[in-house]
Amino acid sequence: MRDITFRGGGEFPEPGGEADALLDARGRVTAWGPGARAILGHAAEEVLGRRADELLHDPADVADIMLHWDMGDRRRTLVLRRRDGTPVEAEVWARPLTSANGERQWLVQAAGPEALRTYEFGRALLKGLFTDSPFHIDVFDTQLRFVAQNLTEQRAGVFRRTEYTGHTMREMAPPGLIDFDALEARQRQVLKTGKALLDTEVIGRPVPNSPGEYVWSESILPLRDASGTVIALAHVVSDVTQRVRARERLVLANEAATRIGTTMDLWRTARELADVAVPDFADICYVDLLDSLFPGREPAGGRQPYPPLLRRAACIGAAEEMGPDGAGTVQVGDPDVRATDPGSPFLDALAKGESVLLTQEQLHTVPSAVGPGRSPDGGPGIHCWLLVPMFARGVALGAAVFMRSRSPLSFEPDDVLLAEEIVTRTAVCADNASRYHRERTTALTLQRSLLPQRLPSPTSLRTASRYLPASGHTGLGGDWFDVIPMSGARVALVVGDVVGHDLQSAVTMGRLRSAVRTLADLDLSPAELLTHLDDQMNRFLDERGDEAAQAAGATCLYVVYDPVSRRCLLARAGHPPPAVVSAEGAVDFVELPGGPSLGLGGVVFEQREITLGDGDLLVLYTDGLLESRVRDLDTGLRRMRDVLSRTPSSATPQEVCDTLIRELLPTRHQDDVAVLAARTVGLSADRHVAWEIEARGEQVGRARELAARQMARWGLEEEAFTTELIVSELVTNAIRYGGGPITLRLIRDRNLICEVSDGSSTSPHVRRAQETDEGGRGLYLITQLTQGWGTRYNERGKTIWAEQALPR
Repeated sequence: MRDITFRGGGEFPEPGGEADALLDARGRVTAWGPGARAILGHAAEEVLGRRADELLHDPADVADIMLHWDMGDRRRTLVLRRRDGTPVEAEVWARPLTSANGERQWLVQAAGPEALRTYEFGRALLKGLFTDSPFHIDVFDTQLRFVAQNLTEQRAGVFRRTEYTGHTMREMAPPGLIDFDALEARQRQVLKTGKALLDTEVIGRPVPNSPGEYVWSESILPLRDASGTVIALAHVVSDVTQRVRARERLVLANEAATRIGTTMDLWRTARELADVAVPDFADICYVDLLDSLFPGREPAGGRQPYPPLLRRAACIGAAEEMGPDGAGTVQVGDPDVRATDPGSPFLDALAKGESVLLTQEQLHTVPSAVGPGRSPDGGPGIHCWLLVPMFARGVALGAAVFMRSRSPLSFEPDDVLLAEEIVTRTAVCADNASRYHRERTTALTLQRSLLPQRLPSPTSLRTASRYLPASGHTGLGGDWFDVIPMSGARVALVVGDVVGHDLQSAVTMGRLRSAVRTLADLDLSPAELLTHLDDQMNRFLDERGDEAAQAAGATCLYVVYDPVSRRCLLARAGHPPPAVVSAEGAVDFVELPGGPSLGLGGVVFEQREITLGDGDLLVLYTDGLLESRVRDLDTGLRRMRDVLSRTPSSATPQEVCDTLIRELLPTRHQDDVAVLAARTVGLSADRHVAWEIEARGEQVGRARELAARQMARWGLEEEAFTTELIVSELVTNAIRYGGGPITLRLIRDRNLICEVSDGSSTSPHVRRAQETDEGGRGLYLITQLTQGWGTRYNERGKTIWAEQALPR
């Protein structure tokens, strides 16, 4: 069987004519076909033996026609004459023949315009598909053997034989070209189902030892006879390697967009770049970043050293492929000192902002590039090395290095563009992460400065606290807490929450905390303090004057505990109620009027008084401990009650705080959390004493005697003289300016506290007496003899107190 091939225009047969006639060597008609009669209208008996030129519209053309036939030009467009004399244009072919007796003859065929047009379309179609087509076209019979094949330049050197008809693809193609089992399975599937398989991507090598894999698009089409039976298969194959490579690059770019920069962690951002690159883009990838990008390593004055110090931020790849001096010897977190050696491509890339691509030959000649890449013996190893500098906002951040060893393909220009796009995206994320860390460090420093660095340790309370910023935020927030020592051995506990997680919220929180401390020094009741704090919050919001300020607000819980009376005064402004755990383990939430949040203005707050026994636990907290997207406040209160009820009474306040955080707080909490726990320790009866003093001048001596005897009972004889002087001055002022009832109280805590209460609300003032003045030196002396003194007011008058230091 002869091979069927389609090699070009000369190989196509001429079309069969609509009209056939046979001429002898003298040009006379010796045979006349029915088609000729249909075109010209002559019957056979009318034209047999006549000269052919009589059938031409212009008989003079016959000499020219015969000359061209003899010269080989045997196809022409002629004007023929019909029987009725009208002209008709036709395409005429002449084929030379030899008769049985050796005489020369001519077979003449003619076709009308429509038949000619159909022939030309068919010829153009065959030429376009089988000669000029960039596709490989093969035809296989039902036994999967070649029947026909177009010959294109792309096939040069692929097939081992020139006679391919009757052979399968497995027999013709070189080993390793494609997966022949899979090909034959696809062919049998089309033969069985009669359905075409379109655009199957097939991976293989075009010729043995070719540099890299190619990808072809294969379509298998069934060919049917007139009855519809599949009698052959047509394969149409095209090279889509570049299309697939472009698609892979696009997929990789999309992956980089979603996988790089998922967090504000600089190390993780660098690792995400390496994860995206290996193994789809490179076999090895490492990222070096400037040392100054990392937290705590910014150079003094903000200037970079030269040469810059690069630190390994990420590395992924087979270390054994890098050689003993390769990238694998630099551990993540270590400086990469060789990257900035003299002559290193790193310095050139960072200076010019251009990528550096080195082939295997260049890796042998660039000393600084040897370390990052090639095998030390020059054998198998890194054959392609690409360095892309990393810039953000016009500032160099570092560089990423991509290497190929297992993949036989070298980096192409499009690969370099893709690497630059990925590195640019990483640079933005790394810059954001670095700036975020610097800002977060500043924010945390500010936050720590606004919150207590160390809680006071009054003898009447054992306190502990925990503060956690919201997950995913800078560390700034509006939650705060404080422990404030007050006069008379009392202690104020406060917890508040300002809306928001930004710098403005933290500043507002700091201002509120300062305001509470100032108001606490005035010894205001909790309800009065919240009223003043509400006014202060309104001033803050007025100062801001923006739309955000209208939605801002704050909550607060303020508690004052008196260890002498064991009484506790509480008031809250929109804040969750405190929890009280008795020494026996009973848990309860204080029923306290909630009140509105701070900042509404014109609000009257209410307070409540409770009594706490020794060993009772008071827990203050912000709503972030209880509320979340999946849990409301009531559910959180029930869970908190359950956790506290299971907490042993021997647990320290710090252990209580830790347990609440661990049990109630999810891993990714959306709000700041502050917890303040305090266990009460009341002052025993032998550590405080009080006397009623009549409002008469002679009672001053009695007051001094009572104080002296009590100091003796406490073993404080050396401090007695100072105490008597303080008592004398305070009682004298109360009798002279205040009036009854007058109470003298001594409290022995860490310091000795002397309090004198009277029925007047007039506050005394310290003044410096002149040499000629007979009085006015009492309070001045007290300021010199005590650690502090002050005045607090109550419903029946005021109390003047003074604290005297005692020996440790």
